[in-house]
Amino acid sequence: MKAKFSPSEMPESHQSAERAPQARYRLKILYLFTYNLIQFCGYSWISTNITARFLTFGKDSLVDTYHSIGAVMGLCQLLSILELIHILTGIEQSPFLPRFLQVTERNIILFVVITSQEEMQSKHVVWALFSLWSTLDVIKYPYRMLSVIGSDLHILSWIQHCVWMPLSPLIVLTEGLYSSCCQSHEELKQNTKRNATKAKKN
Repeated sequence: MKAKFSPSEMPESHQSAERAPQARYRLKILYLFTYNLIQFCGYSWISTNITARFLTFGKDSLVDTYHSIGAVMGLCQLLSILELIHILTGIEQSPFLPRFLQVTERNIILFVVITSQEEMQSKHVVWALFSLWSTLDVIKYPYRMLSVIGSDLHILSWIQHCVWMPLSPLIVLTEGLYSSCCQSHEELKQNTKRNATKAKKN
């Protein structure tokens, strides 16, 4: 017959074996909660800064949005790459492909398209893009924080889904508009160079 032990009488090795998975689980919860909290603070700062600058300076604030907020936005976008690692390593249970497309698309637009073309950084569409990104994420990350600790506020869940539905296609449209503007600007610049070269030859 197998000996039965009360929790206080269980061998130390068995108790240690049970504590290890619990410790790893708590560490995972703490890490995910902290990550989402950092992202929430970052996007809250961006959203608040955009709103405050617009209320203070009006349309003039739209021109230097990238120069004022671009560094913090870049940091938040770089941190979002960790979300892909979370899914691949099993820390977070979420579909990989939609998250991969979102993270990749944003990072390409920010670091490849916007950063590489200084002439386009002052366009109003950059303000619109940053505003839409921060508005969506300032709601998304608190929702994930509560989901991590097993707390589900129905009102926040409802806001998350209600905001996501109209904002997602609007963000895609704005990203497409900015990419189109950049392409048109690049073509115009190339045509100007060609005309200048032809004028010199003549």
